[in-house]
Amino acid sequence: MTGLFAVLTMILKDISLFVSYVKHNAFPQPLSGKEEAKLVERMQQGDETARNNLIEHNLRLVAHLAKKFDTTGEDSEDLISIGTIGLIKAVERYTPDRGTKLATFAARCIDNEILMYLRSNKKRKKDVSLEDPIGADKEGNEMTLSDLLGSDPDDVVDTVDLSWEKQKMYEILPMLATREREVLCKRYGLPNGREYTQREIAKELGISRSYVSRIERKALDKLNTHMKTGSRIG
Repeated sequence: MTGLFAVLTMILKDISLFVSYVKHNAFPQPLSGKEEAKLVERMQQGDETARNNLIEHNLRLVAHLAKKFDTTGEDSEDLISIGTIGLIKAVERYTPDRGTKLATFAARCIDNEILMYLRSNKKRKKDVSLEDPIGADKEGNEMTLSDLLGSDPDDVVDTVDLSWEKQKMYEILPMLATREREVLCKRYGLPNGREYTQREIAKELGISRSYVSRIERKALDKLNTHMKTGSRIG
């Protein structure tokens, strides 16, 4: 598996697991100051379990803050996913010498992540995009301008530092369309480990296999291009 796919799998598993906790209100009890300090210290020494514990014990923040944006008209599940990404980034960036509590720092990160997502969505809706629908194919599936033009991107991914790549992936995954994320999750076995074929996905979504293939390739091309150039996904 290439570096990009490995990171994609790692991050989507993170998000899927933690989002499921929020959706089912499965919140562990808040940590005491001493417990949190010990976990932060262990995380800084590379303990992945400590990192996950810190995220899990602060998921209540995501649920609380996401509710503030209910009136935006955005899907609540999307807001929870974006908020969870903000929390994960906050925990991974947090150090005690910031002079603030983890919860306070995380709340700002969650808010900022959701606000960036909303601004990006608003801009995309105003812009003319290659992803704008222009009609339907013979099977009644929605077609976009980029479908009509066609594309065959090189599936070449440079090997780069994993921590940098992971951070970039956290930033750009929310920018993908809902269907693009759905197809990638199913293709790469997230969150349950089962990898679907394009034909299976096509049957489940009620679209053609070739259309699933185009969705997958476009999504991967967006991720790959952004990882290499930093250009905005749109």
